[in-house]
Amino acid sequence: MESERSKRLLQDVLARPGNDVCADCGNAEPDWASVTLGVFVCQGCSLLHRGIPHISRVKSVQQETWDASEVELMAAMGNEPAKAKYEQKVPAFYYRPKHTDCKLLREQWIRARYERNEFEFIEKQEPYSAGYREGFLWKRGRDNGQFLSRKFILSEREGALKYFNKQDARDPKAVMKIETLNATFQPAKIGNPYGLQITYLRDNSTRNIFVYHSDSKEMVDWFNAIRAARFHYLQVAFPGASDEELVPKLTRSFMKEGFMEKTGPKHTEGFKKRWFTMDDRRLMYFKDPLDAYARGEVFIGSKENSYTVLPGLPPSTQGYHWNHGITIVTPDRKFLFACETEAEQRDWIAAFQRVINRPMRPQEYAVEAHFKHKP
Repeated sequence: MESERSKRLLQDVLARPGNDVCADCGNAEPDWASVTLGVFVCQGCSLLHRGIPHISRVKSVQQETWDASEVELMAAMGNEPAKAKYEQKVPAFYYRPKHTDCKLLREQWIRARYERNEFEFIEKQEPYSAGYREGFLWKRGRDNGQFLSRKFILSEREGALKYFNKQDARDPKAVMKIETLNATFQPAKIGNPYGLQITYLRDNSTRNIFVYHSDSKEMVDWFNAIRAARFHYLQVAFPGASDEELVPKLTRSFMKEGFMEKTGPKHTEGFKKRWFTMDDRRLMYFKDPLDAYARGEVFIGSKENSYTVLPGLPPSTQGYHWNHGITIVTPDRKFLFACETEAEQRDWIAAFQRVINRPMRPQEYAVEAHFKHKP
């Protein structure tokens, strides 16, 4: 009788607003609960909660027997009150992971909320909110592919992220302006669970840097420090903009990456396999996914400016290539690509279409003009 009453009460608690999604990542299937913290979470986040057993003890909502005291704790808390408690002072720039994000980001978000209480005490946010950060990261060499320890300095005041090849070097090897800086976690691509890809523009061409650190918190702190620096830069650059307008511009994941084949501008050259990255309106191609520089970049404008994507290749296309073609029509020429599978072709066309359907922003016309006048 008591267990039936507990089951009914638990179902009532689950029906409350906010308890229908994971408290940590927003996933729509919170089939688990932390009976010590009073939050409902998805299966993926429940596994991360098991990593902090001194703080969180999880149970299945559907499959396990619940004590009356456990149900009462869930009834007393729940996702919305927990959010009010554990997220009192989350900085606008701090990245809130989604269920599709890598394990590293989700785990550190959970630890920051419940284990370190970073969003209840502002002084605990110093590692990423101070406007200055200095430390060593393992950086992949541009030519030899080896990861070597390099000193990095992020200075909001100087408006740059710098790294040095030698510990006592006075001059940096590279200066990356915060204005064009981007960072995105790429654990599978880099081959390290804490791998971060940093990109910036150099002479209006994209430069890639691949780094990691053995400590997951250290890596996420660097990521959020970059976001903080970008946030404060954009606040100055766009003084009338709201936080809601600026936050999506801090860092971005690539729209699509993968191998395709391409041919040259005359369409008579042989098709070559290349790694492609769609970064907003820049389609870049590399010989290797971890190359520092792209072999070439293509600007993808909007349909209002005569950009179109078509399935297939022109009938006159010569040479051997993968079977699933894509033609991108620009005001100046056609670009021909080929995918290995129909599914890849479909995904790439969808990515191109999303960009082409979006009207161009004023500053993107300047980028387009640079591409047209590239030597």
